[in-house]
Amino acid sequence: QVQLVQSGGGLVQPGGSLRLSCAASGYRSGSDGMGWFRQAPGKDREFVASISWSGSSTYYPETMKGRFAISRDSGKNMVFLQMNSLSPEDTAVYYCASGIYYTYRSLGVRDWGQGTQVTVSS
Repeated sequence: QVQLVQSGGGLVQPGGSLRLSCAASGYRSGSDGMGWFRQAPGKDREFVASISWSGSSTYYPETMKGRFAISRDSGKNMVFLQMNSLSPEDTAVYYCASGIYYTYRSLGVRDWGQGTQVTVSS
């Protein structure tokens, strides 16, 4: 089991940027990766991005390409989500996740972080 601890989040104005962080510890396999999901009030949880454990491969659904960037620091076992040009529609609880990484679909999640609120408002 992988333990995930998130940091970052908060209130940002429309058009602003924010970076989320997630520290991972515990067991993982070679096919594992990490990713980010979000859940807005009254909506289903939505996949945002994923990255292979090596950091050499990333995957974004079409709706998330362009404004979001996932990256990782292998030495510190951390993953980041850089979010730019934020709009009120990006307001949600953002979750870090670990699981099976796929190059063509959402992460196969096994473990979740605690979630962090991101609010985009003027």
